[in-house]
Formats: sequence, C-alpha cells, structure tokens
Amino acid sequence: MYSVSLKEIAKEFSLKNLTEDIDISEIYIETPGINRPALQLAGFFDYFDSERIQVIGIVEYTYLCKLTPEFRQETLEKLFQYDMPCVVICRGLEPHPEMLFYAKERKIPVLQSEETTSEFTADLLKWLKVELAPRTTVHGVLVDVYGEGVLITGESGIGKSEAALELIKRGHRLVADDAVEIKKVSHDVLVGSCPELIRYFIEVRGIGIINVKQMFGVQSVKDTQEIDLVIKLEYWEKGKAYDRLGIKEEYMDILGNKVICHAIPVRPGRDLAIICESAAVNCRQKKMGYNAAQALNDAIMNSAMKGN
Repeated sequence: MYSVSLKEIAKEFSLKNLTEDIDISEIYIETPGINRPALQLAGFFDYFDSERIQVIGIVEYTYLCKLTPEFRQETLEKLFQYDMPCVVICRGLEPHPEMLFYAKERKIPVLQSEETTSEFTADLLKWLKVELAPRTTVHGVLVDVYGEGVLITGESGIGKSEAALELIKRGHRLVADDAVEIKKVSHDVLVGSCPELIRYFIEVRGIGIINVKQMFGVQSVKDTQEIDLVIKLEYWEKGKAYDRLGIKEEYMDILGNKVICHAIPVRPGRDLAIICESAAVNCRQKKMGYNAAQALNDAIMNSAMKGN
C-alpha cells in the first residue's frame, strides 16, 4: 500500500487548515477516492467509506444550514464518531461551530477549499489516482518518440542508452535511463517516470555520464510519459526464427496491463534508432485503425482468390 500525507494534499490544492491545532503532517491517505457524506448527514451510515476524504459541497452545507441547531449538533456528533482522515469544505464556505467543536474533540482536521466541489473532487481524484497507484521499477530506457512512449529493455551493454541518445539527437525526448518507475494509473494506462536522483542523466559506455537536459536543451527531456510500446533488444542468434510479418502481436505484462512488445535482434550495422522510430509510428497507425501487415496479408489473400 502506498500513502500520501494530508499536508502534501493541502499544499498541492491550496487547502486552508481550519483546525490548526491538529497536525495534518501525521495523517496519511491510502485510498484513492473521496466520499460526499450526504446520506450520512441524513442518518444512513451503511457502507460508509469513512477511511476516505470527506468532501462537503453546497448541497451538504445547505442541508446542515436548514437543520435546527439541536438536530444539526446531533447529526454532526454521529458523523464525527467515525474515524475519518479529514473533512474538506468547498467553495470557501465557513463550517458550522458544531462541526469545528466535534472535529477538534475527535482530532479530525477540517480543511477549506476555494474551488467548486466538482472541480476540486475531479482534480483530487485524478491526483490521488497517480500518487497511490501500484508501481514497479524496470531496468531500461523510456523515450517519447512521436508522442508514443517507447520502453527499451534488454541486457546491460546491449545498446539501450546508445539507441536513446540517437533518438534524442533526432528530436525525441528522454524520460528515464537505467531505472524506469512505472505506475498503473488505470486498467489500461501505465505512466513511466525517472527517479529524482538520476533524472535527465544518461550513461553511455566509453563516455560516461552526460546530462541530456544541459547538453541538448529542455526540449529533449520529459518528466512523465504513458507507455505504449516495449522494444526488447536481444542479441542476434543465428538460426533462430524471428517474426518478419508482425501479424500476431506479442505482449509484455506490466502490473497486470498488457503492453505491445517487439523483440528486436541486435547485430552490427542495425540502426536501432530508426527501428524504434518505425515501431512507434507503426504503433500509432494501429491505434488509428491501419495495420500494414494485415493490409498486405488481405491483399495477398484477395489476389490468390481472384487467381483461383
């Protein structure tokens, strides 16, 4: 399980802590979701996701305003009996005194956002989805090639960094070299990035460490990139049968997501950079509905049928 501190969330979304006596740096969020406690304020606590951030918008706030002071106090007392990480009030609305009383008593911070409820919840959910996503680290190089995230893998010394360096010279962008941190932000999206310590650096055997950002400019690097394609470099084996048509797709499993994977045999004289470029463009064409291998196969089959 991954977590993020409430203090970091407050900083990211410019939230004001209305209960300053409560230390929000020691409160951690582990669930990438929020809850609007409308039903709970009405007295229905079945299936209450109390471990989530509780967001109060104009609907919940107006409902509380229309309650008698006695009933409002009783309602908020029941709500704050649950172990909630925090309560966020949107639109800059001021919390009722009863809410602040039970919040301080139960050590549950109340935060305030100036954003509308829909904008705040949408941005928060998106942010939490990334920050709390399952993740892994892969040895390889991640490059943005024509907008396609190409993850280049293979044994040490096979030429991953050299291929990436040539791609950078051709105008493409480096995301990570050596260690690629991958997060699963949805069922079909993987996002790769580089550890902060080695960001923008690339190792080229025989030369050493170079700073891509300093050498080629800020346009040559990128902090994050969705992973669309894996190119697995492997040493050429004489007699081994390699795929020459590409009709049948091969996949690599990363955190439960299937990513198209091409095994590229490496031998002297092969231009790995142009192969990566071609693979990226071909991947984009398939997304747009055109498969060159399938088109050629269909043409051959049609020709054969006409001949018969």
